[in-house]
Amino acid sequence: MQKNEIKRIYSFIGLAAKANKIVSGGELSEKAIKENKARLVIIAQDAADNTVNKFSELCQKKSITPIRFGYKEELGKTIGKAGSRSVVCITCKHFASGLRKMVGSMIFGGETFGEDKSI
Repeated sequence: MQKNEIKRIYSFIGLAAKANKIVSGGELSEKAIKENKARLVIIAQDAADNTVNKFSELCQKKSITPIRFGYKEELGKTIGKAGSRSVVCITCKHFASGLRKMVGSMIFGGETFGEDKSI
């Protein structure tokens, strides 16, 4: 994924935050998923294995395909929160759809985004 594409995705997440269409952090994200409010779940690439497993399982139960994207510090900064955020949920179907289109034909769930994969 190109750096400009990564910046666009971070900007789009920031726009969703300014529109108050996200929740972040473990407890609020878990609640949003369980209450069927999460339309898209973003899990940071550097999130702890326990966090990844927990939210992947929650998403699977609710038929949500999570995206592995970005890093905790950058996600926190992008949404205007002090500190890092391992999980960010998009609660608006339009923002979720827009973000999915930005990621395009990439694989959801197992693919990591925002990481250079050099050979």
